[in-house]
Amino acid sequence: MVKISATSKSERLNDLLDKIKEASNLFLGYPVSKDFDYSELHEFLKYPINNLGDPFEDSTYKVQTHEMEREVIDFFAKLLRANPKNYWGYVTNGGSESNLYGLYIARELYPKAMVYFSESTHYSVKKNIHLLNIPSIVIRSQENGEMDYDDLENTLQFNRHKPAIILTTFGTTMKEAKDDVTKVKGILKKLAIQDHYIHCDAALSGSYGAFIEPRIPFDFEDGADSISISGHKFIGSPIPSGVILTKRSLRDRIAKGVSYIGSLDTTITGSRNGHSSLFLWYAIKTMGMEGLKSRYLQSLEVAEYCKKELIKLGIEAWSNEGAITIVLPKMSDAIKDKWQLATEDITHIICMPNVTKKQIDAFIEDVKKEKEITSKQAITYA
Repeated sequence: MVKISATSKSERLNDLLDKIKEASNLFLGYPVSKDFDYSELHEFLKYPINNLGDPFEDSTYKVQTHEMEREVIDFFAKLLRANPKNYWGYVTNGGSESNLYGLYIARELYPKAMVYFSESTHYSVKKNIHLLNIPSIVIRSQENGEMDYDDLENTLQFNRHKPAIILTTFGTTMKEAKDDVTKVKGILKKLAIQDHYIHCDAALSGSYGAFIEPRIPFDFEDGADSISISGHKFIGSPIPSGVILTKRSLRDRIAKGVSYIGSLDTTITGSRNGHSSLFLWYAIKTMGMEGLKSRYLQSLEVAEYCKKELIKLGIEAWSNEGAITIVLPKMSDAIKDKWQLATEDITHIICMPNVTKKQIDAFIEDVKKEKEITSKQAITYA
């Protein structure tokens, strides 16, 4: 093992910190909030906080934040209109684990089911389906990224003899499109497919879905059986985290006792990051429901401003209803690299709560300069 001198170590850390600060000031393409202040919790970083076991059960390990974790679950259960007498969940490592858990419960409930998900679904879903070894069919997406309900109905019709596990998305990765759970429920009812399970991947938009007007159906009252949300996206956290919520009656089907920790094994991972629960608890206690709503409205205002400024430049920018994501044509490599813009066949800007109009102005200025240079070059070559 090579030892690093104290001076060298400090230099490395200072260099890394400078790079992270610089990169943090210039990202507009990823759904990560950075406007948080958890300095009051720094003392807790001295302890090995491990939330092993079920958060709603006692454990012999006491260096944990299960009480805070339960309050986080209670908050999201209310936000997502879960049945007060029949809900359960835990804080995960992120949206991918939350999606895995939703699909895992669905598979245990219906071992012979077929999974249906749209082509706009997050990449983690394909991986999770492969891990769980469940047969699946990809459903087409509409132009705006929303699930094509006609294709879903036609595909389900050919497999009416099988239970259906349908994965809806509330805020797709590139276009922040939102699938309507009530439309999916309507199709299942029309085709008389009684054995079904709906998991909603609401990683980004689930935290503010209740405040979108007009309302888009996606939660438990609308028909979802489980919902996943990311903690580090809209709310913000220095550590990636997520939340999975489902019905307690469904969790009971997979629960197993573990004698040496004195708790139930109901989660994907054994050891879980107890600091994540603490950060999320601190955030929701600081913001509350009203703070979360104003946070969304502020992001929406910046998104509308961004869209209008891009349109002024002649760029075909657009957004889905109630979205804080602005979709635009593929940008140049220079713009993409500087502003860290996620790109497929299109580019997007996500106006997270930390994004300001000043940042948008700086981005617009870069786009404007590039357009001017391109126009001059075109005239010169002509």
